[in-house]
Amino acid sequence: MTSRFLPHGPFFRDLQLGADGYFAAARLPRSATGSLWLKTAFILGWFVASWAVLVFVAATWWQAGLAAISLGLAMAGIGFNVQHDGGHRATSARQGWNRAMALTLDVLGGSSYLWHWKHNVQHHSTPNVAGLDVDIDIEPLVRLSPEQRWRPWHRYQHLYTWLLYALLAVKWHFVDDFKDVVSGRIGTRPFPRPRGFDLAAFVFGKLFFFTWAFVVPALFHPLAHVLLGYLVASVVLSLSLALTFQCAHCVPGASFPKADAQREWAEHQAITAVDFAPAHPLWTWYLGGLNYQLEHHLFPRVCHVHYPKLAPIVRAVCEQHGVPYRVLPGVGAALWSHARFLFQLGRQPVAAPVVAPAVA
Repeated sequence: MTSRFLPHGPFFRDLQLGADGYFAAARLPRSATGSLWLKTAFILGWFVASWAVLVFVAATWWQAGLAAISLGLAMAGIGFNVQHDGGHRATSARQGWNRAMALTLDVLGGSSYLWHWKHNVQHHSTPNVAGLDVDIDIEPLVRLSPEQRWRPWHRYQHLYTWLLYALLAVKWHFVDDFKDVVSGRIGTRPFPRPRGFDLAAFVFGKLFFFTWAFVVPALFHPLAHVLLGYLVASVVLSLSLALTFQCAHCVPGASFPKADAQREWAEHQAITAVDFAPAHPLWTWYLGGLNYQLEHHLFPRVCHVHYPKLAPIVRAVCEQHGVPYRVLPGVGAALWSHARFLFQLGRQPVAAPVVAPAVA
């Protein structure tokens, strides 16, 4: 099953002209500015300091708890701000820097190679398309698209889905990545298994992660304490990642096109993404601009530091062409919208009435 788009039209053209005009007038590259490199250094330092405090300094349960929470937030911050732009080749014009930033995901226990196929290929090419976008595929436990089959337990999904989100990192640390490499499939779609450097990065990354996350801490603390610290950090990481994505795609108002829907690529990206908390610079800083999800999907090769400036341009072009531009005012509103979305999708669909044929 594939999705085909119509040729680029006036909407895409005007978006490109608007972005080109901004970068030319501001005399800025589409890649990172100095502020991103400072942020990268800060977040990586935050990660190392949190781990060091958790392993070598924390002496009480509350100190360890705070350090584990800080570690989870720092790991999510690396994902949002460092790995994500690198994986999209948006950090630098030099691909070596992009590759290095992307590999920070392997340090966190993930796989930059698998992320490319899951995120860049499957999600970004066809966001919110059931059967093609792996990010909305939590079936049969959760229904995240009107196109997915309803099951009786979905009526409770607005209550239990949060627990599944909290276990996201544990699942890809111990299950998903290994299963995908062995099976050669992500979801239902095949992908080329890693070879050469990519396979070495996968193996070394996993070994490095298990070493800093479990082996080194176990030299200084009881294994039960190490596992508890990991669980706290991974839950914080999981919720941060999962909810940021869900608040940008799985809320009332976002569209879920069918695979055979006929529209151009840019319009598909616009109708399936929702911005949130655009007036909150702290959230924009921490989330790596992913609260500007619509801008990110339209310009995935542009560094996130530019999204706030691109947003008014995108909004104006959307209004000019009659394309919806949806914004939720804050993080609280976004979370509440996702909760309502889970509840609405969990209700049993009403079957269309059967109309008896007219009798001649």
